[in-house]
Amino acid sequence: MTRKIIHIDAERCDGCGNCIPNCPEGALQMIDGKARLVSDLFCDGLGACIGECPVGAIRIEEREAEPYSERRVMENIVTQGENTIRAHLRHLKEHGETGFLEEARAFLRERGLGAELEEPAPQALGCGCAGTQVRAFQSERSAAPAPSESPAASELRQWPVQLHLVPPSAPYFRDAEVVLAADCVAYACGAFHRSFLRGRSLAIACPKLDSGQDVYLDKLTAMIDFGGIRSLTVLTMEVPCCRGLLELARQAASAARRKIPVGWVEVSVQGDVLRQLAVG
Repeated sequence: MTRKIIHIDAERCDGCGNCIPNCPEGALQMIDGKARLVSDLFCDGLGACIGECPVGAIRIEEREAEPYSERRVMENIVTQGENTIRAHLRHLKEHGETGFLEEARAFLRERGLGAELEEPAPQALGCGCAGTQVRAFQSERSAAPAPSESPAASELRQWPVQLHLVPPSAPYFRDAEVVLAADCVAYACGAFHRSFLRGRSLAIACPKLDSGQDVYLDKLTAMIDFGGIRSLTVLTMEVPCCRGLLELARQAASAARRKIPVGWVEVSVQGDVLRQLAVG
């Protein structure tokens, strides 16, 4: 059958292994110093591994492949312990795969494994660094400020925020309005949190100084197609080099199968909004 499945560019893969922990289905293994897709049967084609590749060696393609089997995947996963089971169930939930999720739950019930395994465990990126642990917070904050709220209160809803570090399938991106901000914007614009961040998720990047910007393009595309973001607003400074971030967003929106609105806000070096446009 023809279906979506991952493709690994062996020439680009540097063997870091970051993708392996993010494939609890067991479709990936490190072989001869490279990440390899070892089973079409286990790959669900949802692309959770894409955002963990620092060199952009993983992409989604459509080709002839064995049908994905949730039951075979669960037979493999239950041998890997409770945290792996939780990660897989969370993965299915975040991608809206309700059919596969029910199959997985039925499999667990058959083996007498409790429903508590569906409680999400803390999610960390492949490097294992505590500073990159995925966290969502302040979800209870009202869209309207409370009368006693400090004007300096943070509106940040998640961690991490740097575009190289955010996983495209993180729960805080699902059906979210996302701000993609150049690094300097928050320093120039005193009202950044209040005006642009309230109720939104965030990714930051520098289009001039950051390396690996081809990875940014793949990651933004994955955030649209697999992360399920609802809209993308790009915030840049007035300096010409900052426009590169807008171009990356436009390219990602064009490459993505899902179509979402893309907006652009340009900020002066003194923090004033110079223009605010819909660009896609």
